[in-house]
Amino acid sequence: MPTTVPAPGNDADAAGRLKDLADVTASDSTLRRFLHGLPGVDAVGLEARAASLGTRSIKATSKAYAIDLAISMIDLTTLEGADTPGKVRALAAKAVLPDPTDRTTPRTAAVCVYPDMVATAKAALAGTDVKVASVATAFPAGRAALPVKLADTRDAIAAGADEIDMVIDRGAFLAGRYLDVYDEITAVKAECGDKARLKVIFETGELSTYDNIRRASWIGMLAGADFIKTSTGKVAVNATPANTLLMLEAVRDFRAATGVQVGVKPAGGIRTTKDAIKFLVLVNETVGEEWLDNTWFRFGASSLLNDLLMQRQKLATGRYSGPDYVTVD
Repeated sequence: MPTTVPAPGNDADAAGRLKDLADVTASDSTLRRFLHGLPGVDAVGLEARAASLGTRSIKATSKAYAIDLAISMIDLTTLEGADTPGKVRALAAKAVLPDPTDRTTPRTAAVCVYPDMVATAKAALAGTDVKVASVATAFPAGRAALPVKLADTRDAIAAGADEIDMVIDRGAFLAGRYLDVYDEITAVKAECGDKARLKVIFETGELSTYDNIRRASWIGMLAGADFIKTSTGKVAVNATPANTLLMLEAVRDFRAATGVQVGVKPAGGIRTTKDAIKFLVLVNETVGEEWLDNTWFRFGASSLLNDLLMQRQKLATGRYSGPDYVTVD
């Protein structure tokens, strides 16, 4: 059983490493030994690296490209108790045409809603390539029995969800019940099958340490996550450059070990164009251009879209139009 991140090699080596990684989930003790054998995170070095990448400046032409790329990576989201069909339809319209004054503006990647609003979003987005994502598994706390979580997932997929954003049981993780977390993710992944991609949310602000974030990332990837996601956006600490950099390093190492590519979605707290560009620099410098696409990188940050639109208008016209010239989500 490996106790450190395996190194890249040829296809035969990769097949052997895949078998080794499958073996680590055979029992709670083998999974625990693997996770606690991962290299420890140098917190100071991680934060310094994230901060240094955040100081990169880019030219105007590159900024225009980055703004359009960031828009195309947004999961436009409404997850409130007061959500109505009208609000979801308005959000879907904005996802398809973010700036009605400029039809060259890219569409967002997806609209993310609660399961009971999936059918409304699906109908509103019919004929477009904008995906419908749905939170499930008793979002945001994840405090429900597994049958309830699976029923939540089935309902969302039956209504037409293309993507499922599930939350892990943070209580189980923090109690050291890693195999329970793994088994729950694999069960939800099985419900998704080939009908929906699965994003696994760790709620990094509740995991306390960078080592825990690394371990959670590996549990999610071993269990079949298509994306690993920082946060629900419902707690005080959400996506940060440092925790996103750590997760990017994890997906890089996982692909080196297995040949399987996994996406990353920072969510919550990313509000400005400047912030978004910092995250895109992290992606480019850590995992490369293959992740600079909404198939593999997303922003869970609805308020970010308006600032991106205002900065896009400023680049096009030379004038800053202000928030009154974009719709309120």
